[in-house]
Amino acid sequence: MGSEAGGPRATAPGQQLRALFYVLPPGESSFRTVEEVPDYVEKSIPFFIAFIGLEFTVSWIQKHKLSGRINDGISSLSLGILSRLPDVLFRSVDLISYIYVWNNYRLFELPWDSPWTWYLTFLGVDFAYYCFHRISHEVNILWAAHQIHHSSEDYNLFTALRQSLLQRYTSWIFNLPMALFIPPSVFAVHLQFNLLYQFWIHTEVITNLGPLEWILNTPSHHRVHHGRNPYCIDKNYGGTLIIWDRIFGTFEAEDAKVVYGLTHPVNSFDPIMLQLRPLAHIWNTFWATPGFCNKLSVIFKGPGWGPGKPRLGLPEEIPVITGKEVPFNPSVPVYFNFYAVVHFAVVVDLYTELLGTVTMLSQGIILLRIGFIILSLTSFGLLMENRHKAGILEIVRCLIFVGVYKLGHLRSQFSSLSCAYEVFFSLCAAFWGIHIMKQITSSKDKDH
Repeated sequence: MGSEAGGPRATAPGQQLRALFYVLPPGESSFRTVEEVPDYVEKSIPFFIAFIGLEFTVSWIQKHKLSGRINDGISSLSLGILSRLPDVLFRSVDLISYIYVWNNYRLFELPWDSPWTWYLTFLGVDFAYYCFHRISHEVNILWAAHQIHHSSEDYNLFTALRQSLLQRYTSWIFNLPMALFIPPSVFAVHLQFNLLYQFWIHTEVITNLGPLEWILNTPSHHRVHHGRNPYCIDKNYGGTLIIWDRIFGTFEAEDAKVVYGLTHPVNSFDPIMLQLRPLAHIWNTFWATPGFCNKLSVIFKGPGWGPGKPRLGLPEEIPVITGKEVPFNPSVPVYFNFYAVVHFAVVVDLYTELLGTVTMLSQGIILLRIGFIILSLTSFGLLMENRHKAGILEIVRCLIFVGVYKLGHLRSQFSSLSCAYEVFFSLCAAFWGIHIMKQITSSKDKDH
């Protein structure tokens, strides 16, 4: 979590695995300073990959089909990487704001090494998450950020990594009351554990966990939360615990088959478009709605609100589920999928190398690398939609890579791949040039 004196503590693989399920006890996850707190999220990446592979295997055995699609999976992973890019440039806004309040306004200090402090923080972080999560569904401007996570029409471990770039800039407010008495180092641990726990519940291969369903947020409960069936809307907001939903009346058990995604699907795999389209919709609705109070309501009431309607809109306006819903799945040649997977793996390599060397790079080089990653993720989204611009963008992207890589401003984790990357991207640029020329020729032939 930090890079100052002392540095983050090392964690064994067994500890990291238990952190993923929130079963790392206080004795193994209590630290005096924030700088000592491990980056549990980053160190969980190998487990994310392993569990995604396991989910695919179990799904194939159970249902004789894979648990996801390449286009949606790449879209979810792209949004996950995009959401983490600000952390390359500066510390988490959650921690910055929390430490500021702690340093300047704390009322008293609970002992950092007390199990009671650990368990109190566990409850506090989870309750703060419930409050934030619920408000993110009930306030339109916050929903515009959070809906990214709900935009997938699949429900699998890829979906867990589908995160918003903008959401973190509002969630921090809900944690600040704890900064009046809970040390930042304890908060930093639970902030990560709460997020990690929510990874494994994004799956259909786990059906029911018996008595644990009464206390914990489980795959069954969270499937309801991701559903667009009328009975699923605005239900089951809990992070780790489901008790908050049972207490405050927002709990709903899984019943009819859940259809996933937004009530009005966005039909896009472009990570930038997915971030900006909801904001553009609010902007247009704001100016189209008459009356100053109504304009404010467009921003601060529910996404289903309109003049003359209740704060959260009318339940009868939620589209009825027929069971015949078809996920957005544009037809693309098989080699497009193969191409996208290989190039996405290269971007993951570049992203991981950036994380490992960021303290040694100039701000300009960091921004250049971030820019190339964003360009790549956008291009993959257009490619998965089979958009005409995708080929041109790929030529530009591949040529930029070759040029910047030769100058030494992009680097792989594996130095042995340097020459291979240059050749590979040069061939890809040539491939897209030929592909576009064939399209132009074919189009002219049709005109004649």
